[in-house]
Amino acid sequence: MTRPSPFGHPFLLGFDEIEQALDRVSKAANDGYPPYNIERVGRTEAEPERLRITLAVAGFTRDQLDVMLEENQLVVRGRQIDDKSRQFLHRGIAARQFQRAFLLADGMEVLGADLSNGLLSIDLARPEPERVIRKIAIAAKDV
Repeated sequence: MTRPSPFGHPFLLGFDEIEQALDRVSKAANDGYPPYNIERVGRTEAEPERLRITLAVAGFTRDQLDVMLEENQLVVRGRQIDDKSRQFLHRGIAARQFQRAFLLADGMEVLGADLSNGLLSIDLARPEPERVIRKIAIAAKDV
């Protein structure tokens, strides 16, 4: 059974990319590792309003993490290599790989990333939308 698309209305033209993005996001939302927060960082005199994504990446070093911007997706990957020289009596902290992707709106800007105390923070700038008003000329055709 297929669900009706909210973008199927005849007044919504050119929104098929948004619909595909929503499908991708809903499929990726099931994986809960690593846990993350998204917060709004208020505007200051020196900086515009920002968003900060913070991922809990305990046990990962800076060399084991990649933060990439692929098209309009922010992709964070973690790769740990199992240390064969260590012999565990109990292993409760898994050395697992992950990939977490965040779909960014057009114009979002990645300001930078910081790793501190097992938390990877990525700051994003929210663009100030430009208000565009354009008059469209109406051509007169004599029949």
